[in-house]
Amino acid sequence: MKKLFTKIAIAIAGFTGVAVAQQDPQFTQWMHNKLIYNPGYAGTSGAICGVLQFRQQWVSFTGAPQTIAVGADMRIAPAVGLGLSIISDKIGPMSTTFARVAGSWNKTNLAGGTLGIGIDVGILQKSINASWIVPEPGKIDPTIPGNYGDALSNPALGKVTYDLGFGAFYQIPGKFYAGLSSTHLPAQTVGSGSVKYDMTRHYYLMTGYTFNIAGPHDLGVNLKYKSDLAAGALDANLMYTYEKKISVGTTYRFGDAAAILLGYQMPYRNYTYKIGYSYDFVLSKIKGYSSGTHEIILGVCYAPQLKKITSYGDDRFLN
Repeated sequence: MKKLFTKIAIAIAGFTGVAVAQQDPQFTQWMHNKLIYNPGYAGTSGAICGVLQFRQQWVSFTGAPQTIAVGADMRIAPAVGLGLSIISDKIGPMSTTFARVAGSWNKTNLAGGTLGIGIDVGILQKSINASWIVPEPGKIDPTIPGNYGDALSNPALGKVTYDLGFGAFYQIPGKFYAGLSSTHLPAQTVGSGSVKYDMTRHYYLMTGYTFNIAGPHDLGVNLKYKSDLAAGALDANLMYTYEKKISVGTTYRFGDAAAILLGYQMPYRNYTYKIGYSYDFVLSKIKGYSSGTHEIILGVCYAPQLKKITSYGDDRFLN
């Protein structure tokens, strides 16, 4: 088990210039935290929103991927959106932290919706501690650095660098959205010598539409495709919602996993609170080693009350 997982972890790390796809963390409930993929999303809902997301992947593996993501955004001016996203991702001896500030130009009242075009700027911190083991002691792979003898430690990595992203996002809240974005535009090699990490650009295309079936019954379709131009992954989601509060859905990630999703959102005055849970059933070659993946989200949105225009000329009398 440990040897199998170490091989997976080293592949994801991209040691010594090996090109590896899909280095960004995977989320099943991605549709509730779009800012971490697309800075153009910032401000397009018109509300002040925050989402906390936790994912424990491949439960039975020791050192399996564990990810925490926080996304928050708001509109700070009629045409300006601001966002903040922080992601902490850990797999075995490797840890990655992304912290990014997003700024977006918002064009409102565009065919009934809002278009956001934005960039994000931040830092990327990558560390690999020296406690990892080589995949198969006694065998030497020249593409994988390490002490293959009786040494107790291996090369380590600790590096902080800058990160940039770009995105365009259009949405009619509660009805339709579409976005195109790219993360890690500099495509840097982090580190040097025997241990280094090749960060590839990632491209995201996402869209969704909510159909009102009848009365309180809605059916939403969400699609996300990500690629680094070497490999890609498609998530297809179907979500049923009753009275815009209780939701039940399913997601299929082609060649990787199938998931069930449960959610509940509660409006209270100008606030909307949301909680969601998903469980992934592994369909790939490691399905015999994993008990699946758990993911939880907590979210809140505040929609400021629109001011009513009165006959008073002083802003102090506007409600």
